Amino acid sequence: MDRIEDVSIVECEDSFYIKPARMIYTQNGIKKNWDLMRTHDSVAVVIFNIDKKSLVFVKQFRPAVYYREIPLDECKDSIDTKKYPGTLGVTLELCAGIVDKDQSLEEIVKEEMWEECGFDVPLSNIEKITSFRSGVGITGSLQTLFYAEVTNAMKTHQGGGNSQEGEYIEVIELPLSEAHQLIYDEMVPRPVSLLFALMWFFDKKMNFKHLPKL
Repeated sequence: MDRIEDVSIVECEDSFYIKPARMIYTQNGIKKNWDLMRTHDSVAVVIFNIDKKSLVFVKQFRPAVYYREIPLDECKDSIDTKKYPGTLGVTLELCAGIVDKDQSLEEIVKEEMWEECGFDVPLSNIEKITSFRSGVGITGSLQTLFYAEVTNAMKTHQGGGNSQEGEYIEVIELPLSEAHQLIYDEMVPRPVSLLFALMWFFDKKMNFKHLPKL
């Protein structure tokens, strides 16, 4: 996963996933402009394995995280991957995906759990938690968070993502005590949606008193 080679940074002239723009507007009589970007909305899911009493996450390489670890003056034609190894861009996240299909959000979540984590989960097991805006300064995209309980019997394959789309994902299952510690463990690169999801899970589904103090 972290074996990253032949890295270069070039201009993004056209993309299916992002549409950069500049909004020009007047607010309280003052002329302003703001650079922004239109992206797909997304879904994410908190997966609780009730047999193992563990939470299921995915680990993957994120180019945007890797890019931010490299000083701007070194983001040129070729990146020295010995100086900046691929491990800098590997994150721990919830199972998630973009909303780019003509399906319900629950159906997209079900598909993502099967592709990324190998669980064939009934739609009746998928519970919506809430929706929220992410990247409000740049994208304002909507992410909808779900919760699903799974069993070992629902595991039909090893997961790993859609190989036809070039996904390379590692499934990580953590016992509850270790998952709880992720909330404040800054050594683990993780997005804010994961932190919120963990706080929701331990508040609504578990009892904090039975977990070790952070």
